[in-house]
Amino acid sequence: MTGKTQTSNVTNKNDPRSLNSRVFIGNLNTAIVKKADIEVIFAKYGKIVGCSVHKGYAFVQYMSERNARAAVAGENARIVAGQPLVFQKRMGTAIPHA
Repeated sequence: MTGKTQTSNVTNKNDPRSLNSRVFIGNLNTAIVKKADIEVIFAKYGKIVGCSVHKGYAFVQYMSERNARAAVAGENARIVAGQPLVFQKRMGTAIPHA
């Protein structure tokens, strides 16, 4: 997948609103999946204000907590690049596969 990336890379703000509007995506094959791919997958749940991709995981920062919850519910157990995604609303609170 390819596409023009226009969102910020900032996903580390620590205010309560930002924390509650952020989704951690683990078990991500980042050798294949890029930032633009993540944005395409998760944009349908709401306005993405930040997206950062790291080795094996990514963060998506939404405008609202409602968007983040919808993304987790909608993508739970999705397989991307041959690997099932693992989600956390906040670090340390894993959301089990369906």
